[in-house]
Parts: sequence; C-alpha cells; structure tokens
Amino acid sequence: MVNKGFPKFGMSQAGAFVAALKNYNLPDFILVLIAKECKSELLERGRIDDRLQSMNDDALELLHKVFVGCEEDSAGKYAQYRFFAYVSSMYHKCEVIVNDTIPGASGKNHKVPIAVKNNGMYIAVAFNKAKGNPVNKKETARFYEMVDDIKKGDHGTMLTDGIYGSSIGFRADALVELETLSKSRNNDPENKLDFKTANFENNIYSVTKC
Repeated sequence: MVNKGFPKFGMSQAGAFVAALKNYNLPDFILVLIAKECKSELLERGRIDDRLQSMNDDALELLHKVFVGCEEDSAGKYAQYRFFAYVSSMYHKCEVIVNDTIPGASGKNHKVPIAVKNNGMYIAVAFNKAKGNPVNKKETARFYEMVDDIKKGDHGTMLTDGIYGSSIGFRADALVELETLSKSRNNDPENKLDFKTANFENNIYSVTKC
C-alpha cells in the first residue's frame, strides 16, 4: 500500500527524502528493520522509489537521518544501521542475518550483530562499536576469540572473514593486537581467517585488512 495523504512534514519534503534515498544502496533487510521500528507499511517488492513511498513519515525521516544526514543518536542505533548496510554491500547475493546466535566449538552461543551466509553456510561475522571509547586491546582480543570459536565449530567451517567496525576509532594497541593474532593463523591454512577493521570517518567506511 502506498503512503496516502500528506505526511506530517509536508509532501514536498517526503518527495525530497525519497528522491535522495533512492540513490543509496539500501538493502531489503534494512528497509524491513526501519519499517518495523517505525511501525510502517512496506511494499514487499517493486522499484525502490515505490517501496520508499509506501513507508510512513517516521520511516522516511529515519532513513534520511541515518543514510543521507549520517546523523548520530545516543543509543548508537544509527551507526549500527549504516554498518549493517556496509557489510551487506561487501557480499552481493548473500544472505545477511541481523542479531544472530551462532554456537562455537566451546559450546558457547555467540550473539553476533550481523552475519553473512552463502549457500546456507556462514562466511563472515561482523561487530561494530557505535559509541563510547575507541576500541581497546581487550576488546579486539575478545572479538578474535569469538570468531575463532565460531570458526572451529560445526557451523563455521566455511567462515573466512571477521570484520570489527568502529564509529569511534581504534586505539593503536587494539590494532596491533588483532594484527598479531591474525598473523598467528598463517601456518594453519585449514583454519585461515581474514580479519578486517572498518572505520567510519567523513561519512564513509574504510576497511583495513589485519
């Protein structure tokens, strides 16, 4: 159902939001998440501008704040949406799962903010720190241990990538720690994992392989 009537902020502004947003690579699951948060309807399929026009005022405004304005919020939710969309853009035609739980070899269930599957198998897991202090050494070590545990488990045999994103930067010792841990796997081809860090600066993500 297409959005009817005049939005609270005026039809001209709604049209401007749609015109701007349709030029962004907005994956389907992001539209679904935003529609759910804003209690909005959403066309299941169709052209991106038609789908956007089917969304309510609040959903359009939130999408514009997150992806066009690159605004921040106190909960760090806007940064998470941007990170989710960025990770999705790295893996075309793959299944993206948000807030997944993946068991590791240790028997622990790991809560993963975003994971990627290809042909039903996990190929990447990612985490983003959206607020607080820059990522520290202990946090990168914990991320490595989580990804390593998933890799060694029954569900992680095809896992190749671990991506640690940050909207607030990394401390130097955190990057050194992750790079050191990553290089320690080089002599074990069967358990090879590529660790990457993603910084959000100047409204774009930049990725560095560890």
